[in-house]
Amino acid sequence: MTAEGARDAEPDNGDGGGDGGEDRESRGLRLVPVLLGLTVVSGIIDAVSYLGLGHVFTANMTGNVVVLGFAAAGAPGFSVPHTLTSLVCFLVGAVTGGRVAVRYGDGSRRTWARVTLAAEAALVGISAVVAFTVPDATTTTYALIALTAFAMGLRNATVRKLGIPDLTTTVLTMTLTGLASDSRAGGGTGHHSPRRTASVLAMLTGATLGAWLVVHHDLAAPLLIAALAAGVLAAVASGRE
Repeated sequence: MTAEGARDAEPDNGDGGGDGGEDRESRGLRLVPVLLGLTVVSGIIDAVSYLGLGHVFTANMTGNVVVLGFAAAGAPGFSVPHTLTSLVCFLVGAVTGGRVAVRYGDGSRRTWARVTLAAEAALVGISAVVAFTVPDATTTTYALIALTAFAMGLRNATVRKLGIPDLTTTVLTMTLTGLASDSRAGGGTGHHSPRRTASVLAMLTGATLGAWLVVHHDLAAPLLIAALAAGVLAAVASGRE
């Protein structure tokens, strides 16, 4: 066999190069519905944190900075230590997400997304176990805040670097702004309205489900559902937008 023939016979390594790599990259669920699913998870996580962990956000850091201001001013029902724990752990998670992007960002988007979502599923799953086994321990609140905030920071850094428009998965201010300003009523074409509307509805669905579970059950149930959802999305995500 010639050297050229030997190269042709080499199996594809699945790193995104060649036709075989591109085929592997496209296998699974496109990233747009995956990110919409993660938006539902964010709604669940923020319902758990705000309603069950002392009025703190672990996915929505815009709200968390505002909450920190409330707590610093002495408003009742808010905690500076809880909020700072969330902010710090979110930032550490985002730093980790940046490092993961350096490691995987030039290779397979499919592998990159799956690794990150699997890590998120594991972290939220651990938080569900903690909430179930030691629900009344003094350190449980801090453990749940730290685990979920770190997971959300990791995910947000990844989503940001993936660069898919209108799907941040955790905040909706710019999504709602774009939905209104780019609509036909605002003088635009409304081209991205379906995606933006789906993102808003996904967050609302997650928040409603999470709140219902927190109010009528406990913290472990919504966290377990969020972990399972993230795990499924990790297993089926492709590298395509």
